[in-house]
Amino acid sequence: MTNTRRTEEEVQEFVASAELSANLQRVLVDLIELHLQGKQAHWNVVGTNFRDLHLQLDELVDLAREGSDVIAERMRSLWAVPDGRTDTVAATTTLPQFPAFEQSATEVVDLIATRTYAAVDTMRKVHDAVDAEDPSTADILHGLIDGLEKQAWLIKSENRKI
Repeated sequence: MTNTRRTEEEVQEFVASAELSANLQRVLVDLIELHLQGKQAHWNVVGTNFRDLHLQLDELVDLAREGSDVIAERMRSLWAVPDGRTDTVAATTTLPQFPAFEQSATEVVDLIATRTYAAVDTMRKVHDAVDAEDPSTADILHGLIDGLEKQAWLIKSENRKI
């Protein structure tokens, strides 16, 4: 049996490149914005099926909030610095602005589904570059994409006619 111990000089930590950091920052701001827009919708949805949609929006909000925390902490573990300040999020998110005031449940379904798919689109756009540098982080994106697409499907099904 050979000795597989490494010397201190052989042990190195993984540090995110500028590209990986930037890609994760893009994901982070979209998840933060999705969380905030989901709460805006949650507080201001009215009309038919209000209660079910109100509760369903909380599930989406929880997923987006928890996802943003996972991404930010992953960034820190790779020595990248996340920026979740409101001015940064507002200036760099890819999500469309959410309308003010009350919105009907039917409108909220379409508005939130669009924004959820926009956040997923960002993840899909950065995925291959993330995977090339750090497959472990790409696995985090896989879980977020799966969860958000499921939430979008559940919410969007509210307006589906057959």
